[in-house]
Amino acid sequence: MTLEKVFTRNGLVHDQAGAEVTLPDPLPTDPVLPPAAPPWTRAEIGEPEAVVTAVVAAAERMYGGTEDVPAAVEWLLEEDSAFGEPYETTGEFLSDLADSVAHQGTCTDDTAAAIPFMAELICDEGIPTGTRVILLGELLSLAVASPSSAVHLADRIAALGGEWAEPSANGLTRRAIARELPRLLSRWDEESDAARFVLAALTAACGSGTAQSRPELNTLPAPTATGRADAIALVRALLNEAPTKTALNRLSSSHPGITEHLDSPHMSARDLARAVLPDLVMRDIGPAITPGGSDHAGLARPGAAPRGVAVGRFPT
Repeated sequence: MTLEKVFTRNGLVHDQAGAEVTLPDPLPTDPVLPPAAPPWTRAEIGEPEAVVTAVVAAAERMYGGTEDVPAAVEWLLEEDSAFGEPYETTGEFLSDLADSVAHQGTCTDDTAAAIPFMAELICDEGIPTGTRVILLGELLSLAVASPSSAVHLADRIAALGGEWAEPSANGLTRRAIARELPRLLSRWDEESDAARFVLAALTAACGSGTAQSRPELNTLPAPTATGRADAIALVRALLNEAPTKTALNRLSSSHPGITEHLDSPHMSARDLARAVLPDLVMRDIGPAITPGGSDHAGLARPGAAPRGVAVGRFPT
């Protein structure tokens, strides 16, 4: 007997004419994207063997011979690291590195302790430019962990009559990143435009908008009316501690999800502005990040590196 013969429609509320939904006419269309900004200078992430070697060398330089090694770095210093399975792509290694710092993007009690090491890698000119830009993007995502959570949970918490509280690991991580900002910003003149774009957003995300640490946004290639110009306007508003709603409204024309959150009575526009920064910035920069070449044989995987971060976040 088939399902069709035993199934009846009697009593189905949604089968009644009154429950029919009239489709809008005309149907909504995809948002019109603003004009594209000039492409960034392409930045290679490098071959896996070279990147792994440089990262391990940085770990040994900072923590070799000491007992105070962050948990997120220990796997890079394992004595049997040369006997693991090779990395096929640099993106795979960067996924493991990111996951060791913040498991699946979630800050833990060990994340803050690993931030100085991440900053060391970003400042290491022996590491390819594209990889350093990706690591800056990781810091940006970690810096906005709290506003991202607040935005995501705002309506649910309000419906339950609760009040959002920042996880302590998020706050410790953000403050650890803020402590590294002067060092990162001191390299502004030496960095690529793409790295400067991420660095400016990172500064805004940490709430470090003092005159001493305010990036020179006018040096970034962002013609008026482009999506990049709108993103930079949002960064500028955060740095200047100015209202962010105007910049968010402009961005919402091409990012409908922003409108949905802006309409919530439980939403802080400033939290929303910080929460959207990683997506705005890294989507803009993404096309410029390229693999370092065709040879992805790589180096042996150091130690027992944790897994979990989607490789899709990184170029392969």
